[in-house]
Amino acid sequence: MTITATATAAPFRFFDLRVLRAVRVSPAMIRVTFGGDDLATAVSGGRDQRFKLFLPQPGQDTPVLPEDLGEGWYAQWRAQDPAVRAVMRSYTVRDLREDPAELDVDFAVHGDANGHGGPATNWAQAARPGDRVAVLGPVVEDNGGVDFQPPAGTDWTLVTADETALPAVAGILTWLPAGTRAKVWIEVPHADDVQDLPTAASAEITWLVRSPGHASPLVDAVRAAELPTGTPYSWIAGEAGMVRTLRRHLVGERGFDRRAVSFTGYWRRGASEEDLLAELS
Repeated sequence: MTITATATAAPFRFFDLRVLRAVRVSPAMIRVTFGGDDLATAVSGGRDQRFKLFLPQPGQDTPVLPEDLGEGWYAQWRAQDPAVRAVMRSYTVRDLREDPAELDVDFAVHGDANGHGGPATNWAQAARPGDRVAVLGPVVEDNGGVDFQPPAGTDWTLVTADETALPAVAGILTWLPAGTRAKVWIEVPHADDVQDLPTAASAEITWLVRSPGHASPLVDAVRAAELPTGTPYSWIAGEAGMVRTLRRHLVGERGFDRRAVSFTGYWRRGASEEDLLAELS
């Protein structure tokens, strides 16, 4: 279907986009660049700006969306046949450029290239120029889709993430003002997944590489760390179990103000996004 400019869900709207190129950034990351006629009207609040990505089902050329893409789109999407409706996933803006208008999205991929991953992994590994998707993205900077919100009086920032939240960490580090103190831990599956993350902040970035068959090293690393003095703000994102454990540690054992801890489970071990949506119904 063709998405028109009148299809809105303020302060977001739907965009009909096509793949321009896809590049393997690292063993666990593929960067897909999208373009579209109306993409120039999209904006980003920076940091961990999220949006909804709609992918076609296997065998489809374009994602199947509700006819009415106004404020009631979600209920209508839920009412569609799950085997036919577009696959919906939440992603972070890796980069949004104006000239030319392009959107970069980094996909953390799991499984091999033979269709043995989840729907988004399979799609990203097979993405080719011209492939069609839809995006529900922001059209104003203050859009409610940014969770990284340090309160006034913050002295330093703690950021913890696994590879699924790596694009958000990159956006946060780009946004942080010069000289801002930050302690950052990022867990990835391969040493070759380590990236250069430019920032003007005074950031100490620690990369942790998981060992196959072993538990996440991120929680133990933060527990053992010597943290700065002063008023902290923490942002935690990644696998839901890890996120819960770290939040409890920071609030219960480190004495962080719970209002100064932003946390998001990007995924949950053993559960797909469809499973999580079903729990909400």
